[in-house]
Amino acid sequence: MSEPAEHGLTGLPPTFTYTEARRLGVSDRRLYALRDAGLLELIGRGLYQRADLPAEADPDLLEIAVRAPLGTLCLTTALARHQLTDVIPASIDIAIPRSHRRPRLRAPVTWHAFALATFNIGRDELALSETTSIGIYNPQRCIIDAFRLRHTEGTEIAHEALRRWLRRHNTQPAQLLTVARSFPKAEPALRAAMEILL
Repeated sequence: MSEPAEHGLTGLPPTFTYTEARRLGVSDRRLYALRDAGLLELIGRGLYQRADLPAEADPDLLEIAVRAPLGTLCLTTALARHQLTDVIPASIDIAIPRSHRRPRLRAPVTWHAFALATFNIGRDELALSETTSIGIYNPQRCIIDAFRLRHTEGTEIAHEALRRWLRRHNTQPAQLLTVARSFPKAEPALRAAMEILL
């Protein structure tokens, strides 16, 4: 009984979509049998994770990474990962380029449409596993976005993130202002806050 089950998992990556499974020759019947036997875990709509391997990462982030390849952790979610806020958002803040479609997900996501011209500024990759990663904005970009969107996100989050970032020993205020030049709506408020804090 275990031999066919193991054979059914051969060639399947740790995390995969229904479409990828079909492309690898796994029939619907076999896929659902593996799921029902507890050898696969459904972690999102049409998204599976092998149960015979160590859990890769947060299933919500895996689902976002697979369904929205350009999706990028931003604002409060990214600030929390960079330890620049103690606020834990109720949903995951994800930026996508304007005009890109927002996929339906099981994960609790708040979508943010960012301009394509500046979308990649400060965008890094956060490894979720050996095979999967998700975009995340670096601390400087997160602070700038918090100031840029302070009318919706709140000014206190922006000021607290800036205070924490400036307290770090290796921070370069000039570097932050250089990046801020690409975001004219954020730069004046950011400069004013820095003058008070420095």
